[in-house]
Amino acid sequence: MKLFEAKDQKDTRSGFGAGLSELGETNENVVALCADLTGSLKMNAFADAHPDRFFQMGISEANMMGVAAGLTIGGKIPFTGTFANFSTGRVYDQIRQSIAYSGKNVKICASHAGLTLGEDGATHQILEDLGLMKMLPHMTVINPCDYNQTKAATIAIAEHEGPVYLRFGRPKMPVFTAEDQKFEIGKAWKIKDGKDVTIIATGHLVWKAVEAEEALKEKGIDAEIINIHTIKPLDEKAIIESVKKTGCVVTAEEHQMNGGLGESVSGTLMRHFPVPQEFVAVNDSFGESGKPHELMAKYGIDTPNVIEAALKAAERKK
Repeated sequence: MKLFEAKDQKDTRSGFGAGLSELGETNENVVALCADLTGSLKMNAFADAHPDRFFQMGISEANMMGVAAGLTIGGKIPFTGTFANFSTGRVYDQIRQSIAYSGKNVKICASHAGLTLGEDGATHQILEDLGLMKMLPHMTVINPCDYNQTKAATIAIAEHEGPVYLRFGRPKMPVFTAEDQKFEIGKAWKIKDGKDVTIIATGHLVWKAVEAEEALKEKGIDAEIINIHTIKPLDEKAIIESVKKTGCVVTAEEHQMNGGLGESVSGTLMRHFPVPQEFVAVNDSFGESGKPHELMAKYGIDTPNVIEAALKAAERKK
């Protein structure tokens, strides 16, 4: 019996759009700013329903971050929207100085992250954003796994006081989490118990870990799967408890190996409970133009890579 059956195929950016639209009806302090990508960020419904609370900033991302910081002073909860590359790399100085430094209550919402942006190519496929954002003091960093979890995360961060980076993507991916879930910032979700290897995944790689679990079971490996949707603050307790049982770990992410979830997990384990670790991540490389699934396979962040890493980790602990 499979661990999950995909209920549908939807893009996580649409989960953000749905969550933002719901917030528009329930929280009058929520405002939205977009850098000329309203359709791509699925912010149309909010913009149409609340034109007085939606600000089209044009292709001026740095200005958008400054305006968002200013809006918090009047008690507003600004959600900014643009591609992940422009939400972080292009505006890092503005985020650091105007938002993170003073702990402004800005929600930086970033679509089209990672390789699965696809055909737009390396210049748009940022693979460093989680590292950039988790290094900033005061910044909460969230990377949900499917449509439903992204919607729930979007709603949850409106109640969180302080700056948040919310990362999501472009391609349609399996929807497998509950529609009515409660999203808890900083709380890992153990998807499945296991005893032979811990697989810690985030974002689109959570589904790849779910797929890998079935193949590993056929090979006699009982994998424990943990969804780390919150990169920072990291649920260190859940990680340590799991690896104490399994004795080895695989981390899987659509991000550079340098600076990502894997490094955060490695640092935690080095301080508390060192075990063999294998990394499924992009290894010090830019991407290229291509179909999302082809790029995931080429750059080593697909289901077979998770399987291979789990087998290697289990072998190393012997």
